[in-house]
Amino acid sequence: MPELNPPESDTALARRLAARAGELLLSVRAAHGHGDPAALKAAGDRASHDLLRAELARWRPADAVLSEEDEDSRLVGTADGVSRLTADRVWIVDPLDGTREFAEEGRSDWAVHVALWARDGTTPHGLVAGAVGLAAQHRVLATDAPPPGPATPAPSGASIRLAASRSRPPAFLTDLAGEAGAELVPMGSAGAKIAAVVTGEVDAYIHAGGQYEWDSAAPVAVATAAGFHASRIDGSPLAYNQADPRLPDLLVCRRELAAPLLAALRRQLTGAAVPVGSPVPSTRKDSR
Repeated sequence: MPELNPPESDTALARRLAARAGELLLSVRAAHGHGDPAALKAAGDRASHDLLRAELARWRPADAVLSEEDEDSRLVGTADGVSRLTADRVWIVDPLDGTREFAEEGRSDWAVHVALWARDGTTPHGLVAGAVGLAAQHRVLATDAPPPGPATPAPSGASIRLAASRSRPPAFLTDLAGEAGAELVPMGSAGAKIAAVVTGEVDAYIHAGGQYEWDSAAPVAVATAAGFHASRIDGSPLAYNQADPRLPDLLVCRRELAAPLLAALRRQLTGAAVPVGSPVPSTRKDSR
């Protein structure tokens, strides 16, 4: 029988699970080695997913779960009438964000995402707890003690640092960087990119290449708890636990950069082949 009195807060649970899953992924990486990347990715995804689902079932048995590695969890209704859309609390998890980086020896820009959406949440996006486990970087960022946001604006005239896909930065981002005099900083998973904004390694992360709710929920929860801006690239709010879990674009940045970056995005994307806010066909896990 599940224990009825969980010993920790939702955020503490998110932090603990992100850390435990990250430690497990390091063990999987060490045991499998890097000789067969596909097998390593599959083993990591499955091990982390199984741990998170088992722990959430133990400590939060009444809550719904939306996980990248569980296609059934994406359904809005099931044979027994249960629907995550009518649930009051939904955990949104990505057991392994950045499988490509996880499978490459020496890379640390991959993450575990654990977030909680609540119907009565007071945040604009409804996320009330979240943690990003960066096991290979030996740290967990969480909403219970987020890193402090930037105390002062960036120096006038300083180049804006934009986190970008290391292999497939979208053309509009390259053009935007040229217009804004920004520097593109290549790195891996979405979680690692948003974490880099929160820790001050970069100033902003802009994405418009196709993502899902689990790609951004936990890092967005941490970023906004730390005082950073997070929205769609047209400036509209991010929404979670939707019938369609696709959430294809987002901007996370220092607050003083939000207005100029959104304005530059409007200029860059006006007349683009893919309108602002439209889903993008790619569902590749590495298109981040």
